[in-house]
Order: sequence, then structure tokens, then C-alpha cells
Amino acid sequence: MELTRVIVILAQCVWPLWTQVIHLTDIYGTIKSPNFPESYPKEIDLQWNITVPDGYQIRLYFMHFDIEPSYLCEYDYLKVYSDSEELAVFCGKENTDTERVPADNVITSPRNVLSVAFRSDFSNEERYSGFEAHFSAADVDECRDRNDEDLVCDHFCHNYIGGFYCSCRYGFLLHSDNRTCKVECNESMYTERSGEITSADFPETYPKTSDCTYRIELEEGFQITLEFDDTFDIEDHPEVTCPYDFIKIHAGDKVFGPFCGEQSPGKIQTGSNIVNILFHSDSTGENLGWKLTYTSTGSECSPLAAPLNGHLEPLQSNYIFKDHITLTCDPGYSLRQGDKEFEHYQIECQRDGKWSSDVPLCKKNESQRRHCSLPRILTNQS
Repeated sequence: MELTRVIVILAQCVWPLWTQVIHLTDIYGTIKSPNFPESYPKEIDLQWNITVPDGYQIRLYFMHFDIEPSYLCEYDYLKVYSDSEELAVFCGKENTDTERVPADNVITSPRNVLSVAFRSDFSNEERYSGFEAHFSAADVDECRDRNDEDLVCDHFCHNYIGGFYCSCRYGFLLHSDNRTCKVECNESMYTERSGEITSADFPETYPKTSDCTYRIELEEGFQITLEFDDTFDIEDHPEVTCPYDFIKIHAGDKVFGPFCGEQSPGKIQTGSNIVNILFHSDSTGENLGWKLTYTSTGSECSPLAAPLNGHLEPLQSNYIFKDHITLTCDPGYSLRQGDKEFEHYQIECQRDGKWSSDVPLCKKNESQRRHCSLPRILTNQS
């Protein structure tokens, strides 16, 4: 045991102070220990740095391996790494509890660079023959390997030799990052008195890197009510209020939100006839989005009574802004207002809560009055 410790200390003292570096840029090749297949020299510190084009990985496999064995490969060893990531350390002739050999294993670099470092100490008494290895560039299938989020396409991924490209479904645009699919959803206008609005693709994952504005604009006199669906899923943060994705509502001088997370905002009485809804999403997340229904109510007008010998339609318990009433009379009667006569007459509930006109009266027609008065004249003459 003491002798082993002395040998280790001596080995450390005489270890080479400099490393010979060989740069390889071919897409395939062979590396060998010095003098292979003869025994390798002592005190070797040699490193091969292999680089292939972007979009490729490097595959390394060994045809022969015979390096002096030692506990945890303390003396001679071959180390494989990519950038600062150590992939393997080998020594010996066969696998043991403390030593590993490449055998038939293929080492694949995570990126387009790979380094192989070979070091020998001050002795090679048993004349170990060293190693021979082959390397080659291998195309990276970025569409299949999704470990690196930067390589994931939002919708469609197309692989080609040495690279990949992304494309989007119909109706979406590819963002300048060439990966994210966004939508053009700025200033969508809604003018109907009721309707439905959803995030793009709801209830599927909504697009990233988008700013969508939805504007509901009704006539003055209406007030808009929003009601969000129970299915509500916008990326949030446990400690900060909606720092990533959010929905915010502007109605007159009122602001509602921002809203995010899984708790639906429910019903919102905006008190305004114009509502702007902003939905913002950043470049990450896989959330389902939101859906809302909007309705409107107007200023209320007082109920009306039908004139004598007349009718009004529709007959309702209450009337609001923009509601119409049509008035008609019984047969033999006509609607009269001043010196004007009408078969039917229509009035409208206005934004100020007043009717557009007074209710006209139903008066007996002139011909009907003459017809009814003739018998009385004959009776008086008799």
C-alpha cells in the first residue's frame, strides 16, 4: 500500500507539463495512440479536438483498446468529452469494478465538437499496445431529438442533412426566431350586441409570442357584460402576478385584470359600450387559453299601454334601448296623431330611456262614422 502511494506521488511529479493538441475538421477519420500497434510511449499528453459542421454530431467507436489498468484509471487513461462535459474515462483491457473499456459501445457527442485526451505516466513496462478509434459525422435529427427546447418547432418540423426548419399551420405566421408560430390578431372588431370570443385554437394550446386585441364596440346606451368560461388556463407564476401571459380588459376608465392561472374571472359588468380586451403571450408555455361570451343591456324605457281599440307588439314586461314597438288598431279604426293617419305606427326605446314618440290614438274611420249616423237621421224624420 505504501509503495503504491509512492508511485502515485512520483507519477504526479513527472506528469507532462504540456499537452500536444491535434485539430481535426474532417467529417470522418481515425485516431490512434502513438506507435500503434506497437506499445505507446511513456509520458504522453495528447489531445484530439474534433469539429464537424453545425447540425451534426460525432460518433466515436474503438476497433482496439489496450491501456495500462489502474484503480479509477489513475495512471494511464483515455478521456472523452464534449466542451466541458465529460462523456467517458477508459483504461485497462476489460471492465472491472473500477475500470471501464469502450468495448463495442459507440460514443455520440451531444453537439458538433468532441475531444479525446490520452495520457500515459512514466512507465509502460508491460508494453500495452494502446488504441485505435474511428470517428464520423452523423446528421442530427432535430425533429426527433427534442431535449433542447431551442430546437423544438411549434407546429411542423422538417429535418434535412445538417439542419432543420419549422413551418406553421394555415392562419399562423412564423416568428423571427424561426421556431415559434404566432397569429395576426390585432384589433379584431365585434359590433353585434352579443357574441363569443376565444384565444386562438381554444381549447388547444394558444400561440406563443403574440399580442391580440379584441374590441367590442356598440352604440352609446348599451352596457357590455363579459362572462368567462370555466375552462381558463393562462401561464402564471406562483409568486409574481401574471409576469408571462395575461389577459387585461379596458372599459372606459376602468381596467380589469391582469388575469392568468386556472381561476376563471367569471362575470364582469363593464358598465361601458366599448371594451378592449388585450391578450399577451410570451415565447414559452403550453396552456389552453380562454373563452368568453359577451352580452349587452341598454337603457330601460317605461312599459307602455295599448291605446283604446288598439294593440302593441311585442308585448313585454320591460323594454330597453333599441327595442321597437309596433302599434295597430281594431278594424274600423286607424291611428291618428295630429292631422296624420296611419295603418300602423312604430316607436323606439332611446338611449336616454325615453320613447321616440307618444302613443297615438285609435279613432274610428270617417266612413264608418257616416254609415252609423244615417239610421239615426231616418229615425228622427219618422
